[in-house]
Amino acid sequence: MTDLAARTQSPKSQALAFFFGGVLPLVAFTVIEDQLGTIAGIIAGMVFGIGEVLYEYFKLKKVSAITWIGNLLILVLGGISLIAEEGIWFKLQPALFEAFFALFLWGSLLLKKNFLILMAEKQGNPIPPILHSRFNGLTFRLGLFFAGHTGLAIWSALKWTTAQWALLKGVGLTVSFIAYMAIEVVVLRYSVRPKSASNDRAK
Repeated sequence: MTDLAARTQSPKSQALAFFFGGVLPLVAFTVIEDQLGTIAGIIAGMVFGIGEVLYEYFKLKKVSAITWIGNLLILVLGGISLIAEEGIWFKLQPALFEAFFALFLWGSLLLKKNFLILMAEKQGNPIPPILHSRFNGLTFRLGLFFAGHTGLAIWSALKWTTAQWALLKGVGLTVSFIAYMAIEVVVLRYSVRPKSASNDRAK
């Protein structure tokens, strides 16, 4: 059971929970809303949100903080949407979730407990002190990425169709994040190359 609990809290599991947690409730909302209307879609999304929490609990014996936060937002905003009889509040869940993560990343810098460094150390890959400033920069820029994506998520909730909005959460965020991190990795590797290699090429 100890090994199972450790796996549920691994950085990889947390990353997967962030990108794919809450997707099923949003897909359920999109499909049901198209067929049965907004109220039915909201209720379906909330039911799937509860189901996602229960599934993780019974399968892993523990619910990650990311899953709790994402689905609590679904339930709270879903409740507001039901009262207002307007789906826009439900659609703001991805935006608020991404805004929270941006603030979380910046907060870890202010507290001098860089989230990315802590995750690397948790995996047994300590970051050399000489690279801490670079990882601080990466964490700050990653916060900017999620802040920018928050603005896009708000715009999609207000102006896009429900299907386009769901696609942004399910595919758009993941694809854009992978592309962004690929650029960051290339830049990081280039910037930390041994000086001797650069000198050899110059000759």
